[in-house]
Amino acid sequence: MDKKAIWKWLLLLVLVMASLATVLPLGKKIRLGLDLKGGTSFTVEIDQDALAAQLREANKELTEEKILNTLPAKVSEAQGRALEVIRNRVDGLGISEPIIYPEKASRIVVQLPGVGEKKREEARAAIKRAAFLSFRMVHEKNSELIDKLFDKDPPPGFKVVSLSENGTSRNYYKRDKTAVPDDKMDQEFRAKQAAFHAPSGCDMLLEKNLVQGQDVYIPFFVEKRTQLTGDTLKSARVEYDTMNQPRVSIEFDARGTKKFAQVTRDYAPGGARNPNPQVGRQMGIVLDDTLFSAPVIREPIYGGQAEISGSFTVSEAAQLANVLRSGSLPAPVKIVEERTIDPSLGADAVDSGVKAGLMGIVAIIVLMALYYLVSGLLADMALILNVVLLPLGMIVVAGVLGIFAKDARGGGAIALPVLTLPGIAGIALSIGMAVDANVLIFERIREELRSGKSLLSSVQFGFQRALTAILDSNLTTVITAIILFIMGSGPVRGYAVTLIAGLIVSVYTAVIVTRMGFNLIASRTSSTGVLKMMQAIKPTNFDFMKPWKMALGLSVVVIMVSWGLMISHGMKDPTTVFGVDFTGGSQLTFSFNQKVGVDQLRSAMEAGGVKDATPLYQKEMQSGKEFLLVKAGGSEEGAKIEDVVTKQFAASGFKLLQKDDVGPQIGAELKEKALIAMGLSLLAMIIYIWYRFELGFGMGAVAALFHDVLITAGVCHLLGVQMNMTVMAALMTIVGYSVNDTIVIFDRIREDIHITRGKSFTDICNQSMNETLSRTLLTNFLTFVSVLCLLVFGGGAIRDFSIAMFIGMISGTYSTIYIATPVVLLWYRFKTPDLGSSPGK
Repeated sequence: MDKKAIWKWLLLLVLVMASLATVLPLGKKIRLGLDLKGGTSFTVEIDQDALAAQLREANKELTEEKILNTLPAKVSEAQGRALEVIRNRVDGLGISEPIIYPEKASRIVVQLPGVGEKKREEARAAIKRAAFLSFRMVHEKNSELIDKLFDKDPPPGFKVVSLSENGTSRNYYKRDKTAVPDDKMDQEFRAKQAAFHAPSGCDMLLEKNLVQGQDVYIPFFVEKRTQLTGDTLKSARVEYDTMNQPRVSIEFDARGTKKFAQVTRDYAPGGARNPNPQVGRQMGIVLDDTLFSAPVIREPIYGGQAEISGSFTVSEAAQLANVLRSGSLPAPVKIVEERTIDPSLGADAVDSGVKAGLMGIVAIIVLMALYYLVSGLLADMALILNVVLLPLGMIVVAGVLGIFAKDARGGGAIALPVLTLPGIAGIALSIGMAVDANVLIFERIREELRSGKSLLSSVQFGFQRALTAILDSNLTTVITAIILFIMGSGPVRGYAVTLIAGLIVSVYTAVIVTRMGFNLIASRTSSTGVLKMMQAIKPTNFDFMKPWKMALGLSVVVIMVSWGLMISHGMKDPTTVFGVDFTGGSQLTFSFNQKVGVDQLRSAMEAGGVKDATPLYQKEMQSGKEFLLVKAGGSEEGAKIEDVVTKQFAASGFKLLQKDDVGPQIGAELKEKALIAMGLSLLAMIIYIWYRFELGFGMGAVAALFHDVLITAGVCHLLGVQMNMTVMAALMTIVGYSVNDTIVIFDRIREDIHITRGKSFTDICNQSMNETLSRTLLTNFLTFVSVLCLLVFGGGAIRDFSIAMFIGMISGTYSTIYIATPVVLLWYRFKTPDLGSSPGK
């Protein structure tokens, strides 16, 4: 063995050890995503309208144009501050290993692995509460104005009640939930309520109180102008008054103490802004536009301490103190997406995903060893090394891609990306595709041996002639995966990382490591018999191009029928075509002990106020387990559906396993990003193949890609699979996989054009497809095996992915022959093109 070979083996050893170090011990190094561990994910968005209103209030002279120009920078600044505040709040809840990171300019993703329902609700409340603490003066004629207010009709959602306290009767407002339910009291409603008969420069705010055991509300007219904000708070803690009622005691920092002293001095009896020497002004303590108390300032307060009292429970006071300690958000936020997965469903996903991956690996290892014998054992060694080196590849790929994706989560110690269910699918698929390079090399070596070359020469020329096709075909798939990473988010990015890493590692093991093994064999023997291989497919001479018109017509019919039905169904009900990822809405998955009729479920949900709910039962192929899936159009319907199903049908043992609440804006953006990603992928394919071959070949490849995407999406709809981000990831993979197959044939056509004389272009195309037929069928069969394992043994999101991949692979193999190649023939009018001056050669 020469010195250069020794260094190659040593490098391999170092890489293996480094990769194992990144993943061992498995329990500590491998972090599972929510779909594998269970938990909840929130996507939080800065309320830009509220932020713009703050700018208007802070500076009356700002024009709308200046506000719009200033807003992006303010939103970005607010996102950074909100990120830290939310992180502090979540940490204060005692949730272990939360994952919190910015996404886009105005959103923050909060992932809470393994949390139960109680912690989930606490987290949701803590995140939604802007803790926008402000101290605002109550109108100096508040009492008179409130007396007149009770002579008028109450604000919507309330009614007037008169209750006696300490012998004195007093008017209050009380909630009228029949007129306005709680879920309708959103920010828009509260904004209208604040303007209810309010004098200029004031808001009408309600202070909640407990009178005679009833929750009532006392109205106050509170100035909009803020005297002091919560950003000067030093601490907040729970204390108890003389009646043992909890209250929140707050303390300001030095700056806040000084400002608070000035305000209380100005508005105390006889103060600079309060000429009345007998009575001080009331100061409203307002949190998130909710008035908690309005104490009278009796004297200047110089110690920098105050308290927030109200009708708190101990738990509510503790949560309020935690929110205030964490700091106030720079602007209100809203949850635009929420996804919840039960830990039991995550455990099932791990079992099914790992089982699917292992079954695919074992099947491919056995088939390669049986078919290629000694060469197959070398390929199996490379395949095992793919699995071993994949963690190191994932770290490198995630790090490099993270540099170019502005909103990709970064920072901290170097570690493996979070493993998700689509990530497992990406690993399994990359292993299935990894054998493609080995098959290309082995089939080339077989051709060289058949021509009478020596063992060493056959190995040398086999690798050399397969290299171009290997690099071209894998690079096109990597391009589509990079676009998927840039345009995608969350689990889709995880899938892109594992796929790219798997392809890069597989090229290294196939082109470098496998050759090291062949060279080692060649250095020990010169007998070509050592590389004996089985040959299921003998040399063929099919006229593939003869039925191309009929094949093209069949494709047109399938596309027109499937897409005609899809468009028709989509116009009637978009949710029959698109999942909640793209339409927005709620989708919940329940397990159960006893089945309940769909009509009964639908009637109960309609009675519970859920609009247009669609309940249906689904059964997993491998486990045989049946689940209830409920979909609804509104993202706010999820809580209602959960309440109706789990409570009204408690005897049937319904348990929520997964809930996705996606706002319509998120859905529209995902749909737009998916279309852009697909368009960019197709454009990248045209440019790359044009560069490597010629424009005509690029157009043929892209025609095949359009065909594959249309066929896959159409047939998926016929099979009841909705279009979501998981299916979109599969379509993007099909784009890469299909062009992979096409490039292998195009590469052989280009080679045959240069060495074949006296044949028409059609005959050369037929010859090239016959020469690569063995590789095409074997590679597709082995990849089919891995996809079939995903389809049979994988569950959850893998199911939709596997169905789309299965259809796409069949379509991709078909389109390479009957779409891509005929388009190339038509482009060149069946005349052999001159490729001598083409770039990239």
